[in-house]
Amino acid sequence: MFAPKAILVPTDFSEYSDRAIKEAVDIAAQNNAKIYLLHVVDKLQQCAIDYCIPVETMMKVQSDSEKEAAKKMQEEANKILQSKKIDVAFDVKSGSPYEEILREQQERKADLIVIASHGRTGILKSLIGTVAERVMREAKCPVLLVR
Repeated sequence: MFAPKAILVPTDFSEYSDRAIKEAVDIAAQNNAKIYLLHVVDKLQQCAIDYCIPVETMMKVQSDSEKEAAKKMQEEANKILQSKKIDVAFDVKSGSPYEEILREQQERKADLIVIASHGRTGILKSLIGTVAERVMREAKCPVLLVR
């Protein structure tokens, strides 16, 4: 029987990601596994079509986004720690979500990735679903897709 010891859970703080975290917590509790929460902040593009923002502004927005994400990750970790006695770590990365998820899986030696099938809603919904799809295709460990 498969008994993961290190579970990677990418989150975008959506309701869907909350479901994935809950599922990962249940699996971790049954297997005495550690949970690694990960949030990836998309890198901002300095220029779009014919408009560019100043580098300083772009760097400040990126930094603020990462700080806010780290705060939310700490809140998520605290919720898990209050509900179950599970070892939890978290990280905030910047870059391409699926690439950072795959990199984190390798670095943490996660033997399971629990990921939401879709994060954001609306127009971005179909695009964001491709992150889960690419992770499923390219991960070096089992992936549990949570709807």
